[in-house]
Amino acid sequence: MQSTQMQALSGKELEYIADSISNEDLLIKQLAATAGSTQNQAVRQICIQHIQSHTQHMGMLTQMLQQHQQYAPTQPQ
Repeated sequence: MQSTQMQALSGKELEYIADSISNEDLLIKQLAATAGSTQNQAVRQICIQHIQSHTQHMGMLTQMLQQHQQYAPTQPQ
């Protein structure tokens, strides 16, 4: 079994992850607003399911950043 060493993420990769976290956050807020304002129980339930999914996505992206933090350059490049 090979051990793979993590490498620092590029600036472009970090920007992509940050944008993805922002997008997930926006989707969660929009779904929460819809769930809170709809009278339709089926729509509310679907919104809640999607909130859970997007919350999980955001957590995975945040975890990815944290795992790579130790490999980030300490000086601007």
